[in-house]
Amino acid sequence: MGKKKETKEKKNKNKKVSKEQELLNSFVGTFCGTEGGFGFVTVEGFEQDFHISESRVNGAIHKDTVEIRYLRSKKGGRPEAEVVRVIERGIKQVVGTFEKSKNYGFVSCDDKKIPFDVFIAKENSKGAEDGSKVVATIINYGDGKKSNPEGAITEVLGHIDEPGVDILAIAKGLDIPTEFPGKVLKQAEKVASEVSLADMDGRSDLRKITMVTIDGEDTKDFDDAVSLEKLRHGHVRLGVHIADVANYVQERSALDKEALKRGTSVYLLDRVIPMLPFALSNGMCSLNAGEDRLALTCFMEIDKEGNIVSHSIEESVININRRLTYNQVQKLFDKDKATVRDLRHLKKMLFLMKDTAELLRAKRGQEGSVDFDLPESKIKLNAAGIPVSIEPYIRNDATRLIEDFMLAANTTVAEHFYWQEVPFLYRVHGAPEPEKMEKLATFIRNFGYFLKKSGRNSDTIGKSIHPKEIQKLLKSVEGTPEETLISKLTLRSMQRAKYSDSCDGHFGLAFKYYTHFTSPIRRYPDLQIHRIIKDSLRGRLNSEKMDHYRDILPGVAKLCSDYERRADEAERETEKLKKVEYMEGFIGQTFDGVISGITKWGIYVELPNSVEGLIHISKLVGDYFYYNEQTYEMIGESTGKKYRLGEEISVKLLDVDIKQRTIDFVPVREGEEVDWERYLDR
Repeated sequence: MGKKKETKEKKNKNKKVSKEQELLNSFVGTFCGTEGGFGFVTVEGFEQDFHISESRVNGAIHKDTVEIRYLRSKKGGRPEAEVVRVIERGIKQVVGTFEKSKNYGFVSCDDKKIPFDVFIAKENSKGAEDGSKVVATIINYGDGKKSNPEGAITEVLGHIDEPGVDILAIAKGLDIPTEFPGKVLKQAEKVASEVSLADMDGRSDLRKITMVTIDGEDTKDFDDAVSLEKLRHGHVRLGVHIADVANYVQERSALDKEALKRGTSVYLLDRVIPMLPFALSNGMCSLNAGEDRLALTCFMEIDKEGNIVSHSIEESVININRRLTYNQVQKLFDKDKATVRDLRHLKKMLFLMKDTAELLRAKRGQEGSVDFDLPESKIKLNAAGIPVSIEPYIRNDATRLIEDFMLAANTTVAEHFYWQEVPFLYRVHGAPEPEKMEKLATFIRNFGYFLKKSGRNSDTIGKSIHPKEIQKLLKSVEGTPEETLISKLTLRSMQRAKYSDSCDGHFGLAFKYYTHFTSPIRRYPDLQIHRIIKDSLRGRLNSEKMDHYRDILPGVAKLCSDYERRADEAERETEKLKKVEYMEGFIGQTFDGVISGITKWGIYVELPNSVEGLIHISKLVGDYFYYNEQTYEMIGESTGKKYRLGEEISVKLLDVDIKQRTIDFVPVREGEEVDWERYLDR
């Protein structure tokens, strides 16, 4: 009886709006604004958002916590509601462009989900000039009808045309801290002294072991080094040596509090916004070649089949023999003569590393690990911040080698501390949602591919799919025209990885145990677990410490997951902006691309350089086109002309909008000259 009741409650939770909830009529949720002035409210436990028309927003602003009153549900559509009151404001400050008048001004917000300008009185303008990028605190939210919100400028970032101001504005708009408080900088300088004998006391002295760092050309902070030794019986001992940042950043210190506020370093094309001040991130904590450094080391003994048969985790002192780049190591693997001569003393170890990495990768593959080898791009800017090229980012044996070694260390450390039964932070990745897997299965059938469910009692694909099925799909599309498209759609069908104090496994990597241990300079979760590891190694994990970690870890996991998403959004928006700026120089030119997305408002086309733009449905001439959701096709009603995902298409660049960060294409048929007046008039 209890089970039936539970099932019924679960169904009600996922229904759009139950009869009982209609009678309650009132809910609390988060308002998501739109450029058009209307919005949506997300209420926990509801499958669908509530639609709020512009006339019923009643002063609510993007990210506000609001109380809403349910009105009705349109047939087959979202439930509709109105905002009754704003419970808590979600946005306290805005970033935008200042428009100056004689006695006052307005801030036009960069975030288009805020569909109004903020009034700035002359005395609150902080000397900002017309066209300045500014940060403004909202001091009066207005009535949502006749009067605009009023603000006070707190920071002038620079003129909109100054180099770097546009990227800085993106960071500020997402509340990413860009400057370190003086107290934090002083503390960083104070602790960043040379390694002393006292620091080395009780640590394993590994300075005579040959080890290297392998990173990108532009890397300044080195938080991982690797070593490899041949053992008897064909086994090898892999050492992954990670900067001991926790030795310098004590819990609850000013440095620690600031690092947690940031959560992660943010990489924005022309700059890095670091989690830790440069005195530590590029200085004392960085594993610079030829300098004694404190580390946490994970040694792993690996057999001929790629199994990790034993391991040890210890505090250590290391000294890096050589700083290598991915390009150098790849040239060695490609047997470039000059590089072979240059790295002759390290050649044997590096080739053994290559073989070991391939073993580990093959072992992961047997378990079902999914490798999304999607094409990535690197945008190069000149000194003025203008994009000059978009080049493919190449993964090779050297980059994969480091990836494989870091994965091995992360899963080894996670499993070790899981069985120690101590509070810990894990990197978890849930199985895909059944509905998304069903949609993916439906789509790939159009290309002749299939996903199989596992288990006798499985009635849907998504409920029981194994990572191996995803792996098989990606292998089967390798080298085909639809490879990138299907890989991207598969990735979008997966859940997002996050941090948790519960060891729930990593679906994509097919790991039961996984954590982030290898980057404490740039990720707070790694720094947090380093403290737990050190307390464990030193016998300091008493009941009081265990309770302390149990109390704080859920909150740390939530904050770090949120800040990771924030950093991803900043990186994504920065790339989008610079791609639009780059394409501005190619208006009127023709490109060959691939249809990467189809919606009811148009067709998205991706070019080989990873730039994506939209053919608006109004630009599809010659017929009335409609979107078929079941087949993911745009279809001409009279002609039957179809546009399908993954199809190659020729397009002309019609226009770009730097402010909106959008790119507009129009289709070009073979041998056709585009009638620009016709397109511009539509």
